[in-house]
Amino acid sequence: MAEAVIEVKSPEQFKELLSQDLNRVSVINFWAAFAEPCKQMNVVFGELARKYGAGLFLSVDAEEQSDIAESFDIEAVPSFIILRGHTLLGRINGADAPALSSTVAKNVATPSHTPLSRTDQAPAAPPSSFPAPQEEETPEQLEKRLRGLMSQSKVVLFMKGSPEQPRCGFSRKIVGLLKDEKVEFTTFDILTDESVRQGLKKLNDWPTYPQLIINGELVGGLDIVQEMIGNGELASTINGA
Repeated sequence: MAEAVIEVKSPEQFKELLSQDLNRVSVINFWAAFAEPCKQMNVVFGELARKYGAGLFLSVDAEEQSDIAESFDIEAVPSFIILRGHTLLGRINGADAPALSSTVAKNVATPSHTPLSRTDQAPAAPPSSFPAPQEEETPEQLEKRLRGLMSQSKVVLFMKGSPEQPRCGFSRKIVGLLKDEKVEFTTFDILTDESVRQGLKKLNDWPTYPQLIINGELVGGLDIVQEMIGNGELASTINGA
């Protein structure tokens, strides 16, 4: 990263940097070492930071700083967030260098406080990413559907993406761990159903993904699964010991 880019080391540092000047435009680069497209975009980000010195350019490792990534609902990397103070001006999903350059130029290089219009922003995820049920579900109907999904097999992983194409590093890691342990499991891509995505957080009282379910009950996320593998508890839980 260029010297003009500040690497964020903690949520506290992140909040402090954003709060120093609420009129300043901040450009946040969410990246991860496992994602090849991030390498090229990190270079582009560094060049923009040097060119537009009036802005605050922050680099956030989405895996190491998962709390920050979750707070911005980062689903995949690279992703870029443009703020003025705490106000969202734009969002770029993916390795779209022209869109990032254009958005930075329009916001950092001018004094305007007007947020970008929808046409100026990078394209959002297609509406089909979050298909709504044909009829609005009641809370009771949603809970019944969630419990059905959680019980569709002995081990169910609610993740971002699929085992073949994980959409975040945490999902990629937990899939690898389960495969290494020879665990048979089914998956559900929570990015395809917003009702499931939000509903499961409330039902299981667990705010992040992935979520591993065994015998219809939440076991936990990546850290819990890693710990259970280390002490042998995962195998005994699956086998019902």
